Amino acid sequence: MRDYVILTDSCCDFSAEMVDELGLHVLPLSFVMEGKEYFNYPDNRDIDPKVFYSKLRAGTLGTTSAINVAVFAETMTPLVESGKDILCVSFSSGLSTTYQSACIAAKDVAASHPGCKILVVDSRAASLGQGLLVYLTVQEKKKGRSIEELRDFVEECKGHIDHWFTVDDLNHLKRGGRVSAAAALVGTMLQMKPVLHVDDEGHLIPVSKVRGRKASVKALLDKMDELVEDPSVVFISHGDCEEEAVALGESIKAKYPVKRLVINYVGPVIGNHSGPGTLALFFQGKHK
Repeated sequence: MRDYVILTDSCCDFSAEMVDELGLHVLPLSFVMEGKEYFNYPDNRDIDPKVFYSKLRAGTLGTTSAINVAVFAETMTPLVESGKDILCVSFSSGLSTTYQSACIAAKDVAASHPGCKILVVDSRAASLGQGLLVYLTVQEKKKGRSIEELRDFVEECKGHIDHWFTVDDLNHLKRGGRVSAAAALVGTMLQMKPVLHVDDEGHLIPVSKVRGRKASVKALLDKMDELVEDPSVVFISHGDCEEEAVALGESIKAKYPVKRLVINYVGPVIGNHSGPGTLALFFQGKHK
C-alpha cells in the first residue's frame, strides 16, 4: 500500500500550528480587498485577521475566489510523483466551486500518472466544521486505515459534524443573499440575531432568530445539548470576538468532558460574508 497524504484548503480555518501538528497540506483560497489580492494562508502571512476585521467594520468589503484547477494540479503532481497518494477533503460544494476544481484536477493528474490514487471528498462543511472533520480524519489515519477506508470514514463522518453559529450584523448576510434587505433592516432595528447552521448538502441555512446577543449564544449551547453525540472534541471559530469564543468554550467544558477544545478566527474568505462578531460552534452530533 502506497503512503498517502491529506490535502485540504484554508477554509478549514486551522492555525499554522494545527496544520503542522496534523501533518496537512493546505491550499489557500484568495480574496481581493481594496484592489489587492490576498491569500488565506494558515499563518496569516498576507493579512492579520484583526486587520481584516477592522477593514470590514470600516465598511470595506472583499470579493472571494475558489481554488482553481491549475493550482490543485500543481500541488497534486509533485506529491504523486514522490510516491504519495492523496486524500483531498474540500470546502463545501454548497458554498464554493473548490470541490469541483479538486475533482477535475484529480482526474487529470491521475490520468497522466498511472497507478496513483487521488480521492476527493466534499466535506459539505465550512470553517472549523471542515477543520473538525479533517482533525478526526487525521486521528483515523493514525490507526493505519487505507486511503479507501479513510475516504469512507470521511463520507460517513461528515453527516455528524454539527455547525451552529450566529452573526452580529445581518447586513453581511444580506449582501451574501442569505437574508432579504427588509429582514436585515427590521432585524437590525429590533436587535434580532439569526441562528444558522450548515445542512447535509453543505448549504448555509437560517434556522431561527432571537432577540439579543446573549440569547443567540445560548441558542448555540441549546443546540449542542439537543444534538451532541460525542463532546470530547469541540471547535469554536469567531469573527474577531475571541473573548466570547473563550467564554463559550468555558461554558461547554464546565458541562461536558471535553478533551480537546480548539478556538480560532473565522478566516477572511468566510468572514467576508459572515462579518465581525460571528460566533460558530462545531461538534460531533447525532446528525447535522
